[in-house]
Amino acid sequence: MLVWAAKALLWFVAISVAWVLLYALVPPPTTLTMLLDSRGATRDWMAIEDIDRDMVRAVIAAEDGRFCSHSGFDLDAISEAIEANAEGRRLRGGSTISQQTAKNAFLWQGSGVVSRTIRKLPEAWFTFLIEQLWGKRRIMEVYLNIAETGLGTYGVNAGAERYFGKDASNLTRTEAARIAAILPLPKKREAVSPSGFTRRYGNRIAARIRQVQRDGLDACIYR
Repeated sequence: MLVWAAKALLWFVAISVAWVLLYALVPPPTTLTMLLDSRGATRDWMAIEDIDRDMVRAVIAAEDGRFCSHSGFDLDAISEAIEANAEGRRLRGGSTISQQTAKNAFLWQGSGVVSRTIRKLPEAWFTFLIEQLWGKRRIMEVYLNIAETGLGTYGVNAGAERYFGKDASNLTRTEAARIAAILPLPKKREAVSPSGFTRRYGNRIAARIRQVQRDGLDACIYR
């Protein structure tokens, strides 16, 4: 039994490393989330150098302000989330862009307790691998191209085409912020004419884009 388990672990390590190395060179052709999407999956891959820089800054501002300084896991954010949950306060999770990319590219979605528990270890493993084998620029590129941005829509380029009738190479600061604002709940939030929380959240992200640029929080992408 132990021998079988050791062999299975070695095969998992070998296959996962090869898989990550492959995606370092070629765009992920699909993801499990896309395959299971009953609406299909509209996507249009765009290289990181062609994506508007304000789009990159917007997701850093919205999702992971310490993206360039952590090694895949934001321990401060995790600690804050644990403390908030213990006190019964609502706080967005401590998941980084690296963790979200690992989950989206190699694993599955699902917010249930059982799903999250089963996914935790492989997500950590794939996060470690992409940080070591891809680097920050590639992680951001893959994230921006496979993140769900609407019903049956994946990637910021397809999102920009859907919501604003143009590609993601020339977004205004407001447009980039609105796409970033819907990422946590792309099926329920509106990017074109947002109202209430989504509008306020998008405005806050737009204001923080300049701060991301000023403080060099995107330095690992644009050296």
